[in-house]
Amino acid sequence: MNKKVLATAILAAFAGAAHAQSSVTLYGLVDAGVTYVNHATTSAGPKSLYQFGDGVSQGSRWGLRGSEDLGGGLKAIFNLENGFNVGNGTLGQGSTEFGRQAYVGLTQNGVGSLTLGRQYSFSTDYLGGSYANGGQTVAGNYGYHINDIDQLTSSRINNSVKFNSANFYGLTFGAMYGFSNTAGAFSGAPSTQTNASSSAYSFGLNYTNGPLGIGAAYTDIRYPGSASPSFPTALSNSVATIKNSVVKDLATTGVGAKYSIGPATVWALWTHTNIEQIIGHMTTFNAYEAGAKYAITPALTYMQAKDLTNGHWNQIDASVDYALSKRTDVYLLGVFQDAKGTTSTGAQLQSQIGVSTGSYLPTAGADTQLAVRVGLRHKF
Repeated sequence: MNKKVLATAILAAFAGAAHAQSSVTLYGLVDAGVTYVNHATTSAGPKSLYQFGDGVSQGSRWGLRGSEDLGGGLKAIFNLENGFNVGNGTLGQGSTEFGRQAYVGLTQNGVGSLTLGRQYSFSTDYLGGSYANGGQTVAGNYGYHINDIDQLTSSRINNSVKFNSANFYGLTFGAMYGFSNTAGAFSGAPSTQTNASSSAYSFGLNYTNGPLGIGAAYTDIRYPGSASPSFPTALSNSVATIKNSVVKDLATTGVGAKYSIGPATVWALWTHTNIEQIIGHMTTFNAYEAGAKYAITPALTYMQAKDLTNGHWNQIDASVDYALSKRTDVYLLGVFQDAKGTTSTGAQLQSQIGVSTGSYLPTAGADTQLAVRVGLRHKF
């Protein structure tokens, strides 16, 4: 009897140790609210719009992440993350099942991680969440730049291999490459001009020291329209030809900084994006923004795009966020944008706030747009 009890105890101890070495976590976030927009495009011209909108402050999602301890500081890791629209229950990210993230890899203490799958570029990882108005405030997808043209919030690279370093005295860095998965097109070269294959690479560097943070990133996507889901390459209606020709390359560089003083944080960010078409035409987009937050968060964004003619969008965001608990908050958000200049065809530039796709804001059909939103966000 004593031997049986001892054997049972030993087996139970081993089972407990094995269980402790592995973990799987279910997590998620739901964001929903009501938005008023003064100008929304209709066949009869711009009209006022009241709409249910979800995933504005942060995209609604649920996911699974886990790890297994392999010994010696080495772990196997994975992450599967689904995006969805809470208003109608449909899938996000082009109706992909795990469109936000899907990867598996290894991580080593003191070295970093190597992961494979669908993953964020370093423009999103290092800049979007830390140094952009959209990441620092509840402005979220209203605060990011037109169609996320500079890859700050939804830059996900398919078929990618990614290295992200450990933290070395505040310094982290990384590199990634996304394969085209097409024979004879390692660098994303097209089989034909209208049937290209997409590839991408990205690099990032970030340094934090107490209250100070500085980050930089570069992301280059070859044939962004051929990725699935595709990367948007249109800047409102500023470039008439960009929508009617194959985009060969979408490359963006960014540098950001922030500084915290007690409960207050100030930040600034600059991004520069080149959009190159097969026909040789080049569109450049520069975004400059600065912000500060305390209990009330004012943020000022200045954006400039240059094509055949000059034009720019000026935007200001202001928000109040109140935490009901550690996982639930309500917020009030106001956004105003004013478009200046003309398009390459001589037409007045139109306002287009943020990542204007899906349940986000429609294009204005006018040179100004005002949006006011009340939202509820819950994390689990």
